[in-house]
Amino acid sequence: MTQVETTVSYGNGFEEVYMLQEDEWDRDMLLDPAWEQQQRKTFTAWCNSHLRKAGTQIENIEEDFRNGLKLMLLLEVISGERLPKPDRGKMRFHKIANVNKALDFITSKGVKLVSIGAEEIVDGNVKMTLGMIWTIILRFAIQDISVEETSAKEGLLLWCQRKTAPYRNVNVQNFHVSWKDGLAFCALIHRHRPDLLDYSKLNKDDPMGNLNLAFDIAEKHLDIPKMLDAEDIINTPKPDERAIMTYVSCFYHAFAGAEQAETAANRICKVLGVNQENEKLMEEYERLASELLEWIRRTTPWLENRTPEKTMVEMQRKLEDFRDYRRQHKPPKVQEKCQLEINFNTLQTKLRISNRPAFMPSEGKMVSDITSAWQGLEQAEKGYEEWLLTEIRRLERLDHLAEKFRQKATNHENWASGKELILSQKDYETATLIEMKALLRKHEAFESDLAAHQDRVEQIAAIAQELNELDYHDVAAVNQRCQSICDLWDRLGTLTQKRREALERTEKLLETIDQLFLEFAKRSAPFNNWMEGAMEDLQDMFMVHTIEEVQVKKLVPQRDGSLQEEMARQHAHERLRRQFAAQANLIGPWIQARMEEIGRCSLEIGGTLEDQMTQLKQFEHVIVTYKPNVDKLEGDHQLIQESLVFDNKHTNYTMEHIRVGWELLLTTIARTINEIETQILTRDAKGISQQQMNEFRSSFNHFDRKKNGAMETDDFRACLISMGYDLGEVEFARIMMLVDPNTTGIVSFQSFIDFMTRETADTDTAEQVVASFRILAADKPYILVEELRRELPPEQAEYCIMRMPPHGGPGAPPGALDYTAFSTALYGESDL
Repeated sequence: MTQVETTVSYGNGFEEVYMLQEDEWDRDMLLDPAWEQQQRKTFTAWCNSHLRKAGTQIENIEEDFRNGLKLMLLLEVISGERLPKPDRGKMRFHKIANVNKALDFITSKGVKLVSIGAEEIVDGNVKMTLGMIWTIILRFAIQDISVEETSAKEGLLLWCQRKTAPYRNVNVQNFHVSWKDGLAFCALIHRHRPDLLDYSKLNKDDPMGNLNLAFDIAEKHLDIPKMLDAEDIINTPKPDERAIMTYVSCFYHAFAGAEQAETAANRICKVLGVNQENEKLMEEYERLASELLEWIRRTTPWLENRTPEKTMVEMQRKLEDFRDYRRQHKPPKVQEKCQLEINFNTLQTKLRISNRPAFMPSEGKMVSDITSAWQGLEQAEKGYEEWLLTEIRRLERLDHLAEKFRQKATNHENWASGKELILSQKDYETATLIEMKALLRKHEAFESDLAAHQDRVEQIAAIAQELNELDYHDVAAVNQRCQSICDLWDRLGTLTQKRREALERTEKLLETIDQLFLEFAKRSAPFNNWMEGAMEDLQDMFMVHTIEEVQVKKLVPQRDGSLQEEMARQHAHERLRRQFAAQANLIGPWIQARMEEIGRCSLEIGGTLEDQMTQLKQFEHVIVTYKPNVDKLEGDHQLIQESLVFDNKHTNYTMEHIRVGWELLLTTIARTINEIETQILTRDAKGISQQQMNEFRSSFNHFDRKKNGAMETDDFRACLISMGYDLGEVEFARIMMLVDPNTTGIVSFQSFIDFMTRETADTDTAEQVVASFRILAADKPYILVEELRRELPPEQAEYCIMRMPPHGGPGAPPGALDYTAFSTALYGESDL
């Protein structure tokens, strides 16, 4: 079966193609009689609806357009433009010239006429004449119809579907059989003018009544001429599509005012919805920023407070408070800071996409301000932990010195106990010369012992001095005890000197007396020698040698026990070191590996953004489930600190390294996910294909020479030159202001994408919003409160009323609002 193709093409890419089967035409290439009748009637009525504005009409469509005069007049009426002056002659070439002028005008409007020539029109060819009129209808009545990204026939069909969707027994799928029962026509009328008919009383089984009702109401109340009879539609199995489309387009244009207002209201609602969402994000950012900065302001002085505590217990409590801060209080704030930066970047992306000015937080709440405050917090935190550990070491040394002082003081006091009383005795007054010499030897031994204790007393005094210098908390008691020891020492020294002097005087006196008894002594020499020897042996052995040996044997086991305890403690410390090192040596490289994986994923070109997002979400899940390992390491670290172990030769990782790495990992995965989300947002909003996105990524990666996710200024210039940009200094400076408004000297991938797609974005503009408000205001330069409430949903209406400034122009009634100032302020082009 052969086909005949009629193509109507437009310069903007719009094209209508109709395939007409051969059996729809007779041997003379005429339309199927039923369709021809419907097109004749419909097209004639459509032409007359416009020609009557010029005071004329046609009766026979193929005859009355043959001379081209009414054809040219029709085009002038529907286009509002003047055509060249027609030829007034009646010869065939005059008629052909006029028709050609009409066809040339149609062609000038972007219409490509295929197989339609002036000669066929002049000869009265019905097929060609109807085809020509159809192209005119398409171009001037249907082509400009646009509904939700569709246009012309599809746009008109979608408009019908949207308008008739709520009505029972109406299902518009085409422009032929969907209209046979008349309910679709009635639904269109009721949707826009419910006062003209009661749809609930209509019956699907009465197509004749429905069609006649719709056509009569359209003719009487909507100024739509009757283009078809009900019988034309009912008695045809498949009504002519062109005839129905022409008729329906008249309904569309009859309701165009309402459609225009609805479109304007929809545009305004869309713009206001975007603005309200952005304002909520701005308010949320301001709230989170204020709360985070306030927490930093409260916390930093606590971390900067270096007032030491007096005891180890109190400092250990401070260290425990710091651990609580690191484990419980800071991690949520790290997440808040990361989320704040993500919200800020997302907001700025949405503002760029919707052609709004960039968000400027209130003073002191910029991301850079928060970063600076956070850095100050972490600096104070690092210094605070170092100070805590230094103080704990100091107190540990103080406790050790204090214990040493107490031991030495106790030993000295035990030694000195009773010595003062012994030195004060006057036993020499009743002693014999031999006893006197024994007392002298005993006193000399004591003096040697006293001299030996001089070093111990000096050590005690030196330890007390060091405790004073290190600000020991109980230094008063130490000083009192030290002073008591020193005072006793002085008294012992004085008493020792006095006793020596007394002993020496008494010895001399006894020697004198001994001379008197010398004679007696010679006679009793054996007995005296035996007695003196016995006394000397008993006194020397018991007092000097035996007691010292007993004391040494007693101290040796005690010292051995202390050494064993210290050895066990050091073994426990070593186990803690190895336990911590084993975990840290696993966690540190694991964190580094995950960072590298995230970096590779963000730079990948193959696959879609959704694939990257899926992979990053999997990484995030793995990271979150790994956290118990870090918590366990924190527990091991706490045990090490509580044991006062400050070095670990088994690992290069400290707990601070692991904490910083873990926080950086959490922040990096969250930021990378947010970057992909904003890229998806930008791609979808600006219609970027995945291939284009991959090309952008490839170019960016090539010139990201440091592979840190950012191009430096010279790299960005080289990238633009490689893409064919002709850059002067002024032009490049202008571009840099777009991609790097904060003059950081680097261009992120998101800024690069925004620049590359800036000119292709299909965004609303201030002028479009002003035009939409002007439609709602019926072309007035101001709009009234009641108009806003009538045309917009309550929430959007009140939003406008609260923010629109009063209109100050002449002739404006009280309460008039300035929608122009409001619209330009939305896009940052003016201030309210």
